Amino acid sequence: MAKTTAMRIASYNINGINSRLELLTRWLKTFGPDVVCLQELKCTDDAFPAGALADIGYAAIWHGQQRWNGVAILSRIGDPVETRRGLPGDPDDDHSRYLEAAVAGVLIGNLYLPNGNPSPGPKFDYKLKWMDRLAAHARGLIEAKVPALLIGDFNVIPTDQDVYKPERWKKDALFAPEAKEKFAALAGRGWTDAIRTLHPDERIYTFWPYWRQSFERDSGIRIDHAKLSPALAPRLTAAGVDRAPRAEEKTSDHAPVWIELKG
Repeated sequence: MAKTTAMRIASYNINGINSRLELLTRWLKTFGPDVVCLQELKCTDDAFPAGALADIGYAAIWHGQQRWNGVAILSRIGDPVETRRGLPGDPDDDHSRYLEAAVAGVLIGNLYLPNGNPSPGPKFDYKLKWMDRLAAHARGLIEAKVPALLIGDFNVIPTDQDVYKPERWKKDALFAPEAKEKFAALAGRGWTDAIRTLHPDERIYTFWPYWRQSFERDSGIRIDHAKLSPALAPRLTAAGVDRAPRAEEKTSDHAPVWIELKG
């Protein structure tokens, strides 16, 4: 697989790809990411707008699901070569939450981790089990010593630094101690948090609820993350959040998170 001199990879929870296709294509044209991982497609495989994306130069693979979930990987630097569809460890799990592909020498795992609310309850139990499955798969990627990236909507607020008012989220599954511990364990096993590594002291958010003018007041949380394996982390040169799409009308409640890698 050919390498480019520099590579910009983004993740964007689009919260309904067909209802926000115009916004998405406009952002792709202006921001120009080389690879984009999308979550919450909220469409079936047949309804995925592959033609519209191809028209602006992006090849795509996708794993859809009617009305909720759904993930896709887009690339303008070569076709994504799918390596995995669905997270291993539970053959009965039919949620479209994980899609993995090789693009330009990088193995990219695009994930939409379960929300887990209400907590406690079956949905929270499913979230924790899904995180255990992710950890097992992530361990295998590190053992394989491949340049790998786990990127997407993790639905976890890692620390108090990643939330506007921590006290308001204490009972939420996104901020539950068990979820935070499992997220932190990825770092302990060698996975680098791109945003926090390059911006250790900044309050950076990726999600703002629709209510109470949360975006205007910057009352947000950081739940979209990019984790780099030890074989890929030395290539990290930049990371950030593009807040511009969140300021538009009829937009997703997330903003894209992005990283840049040297060749």
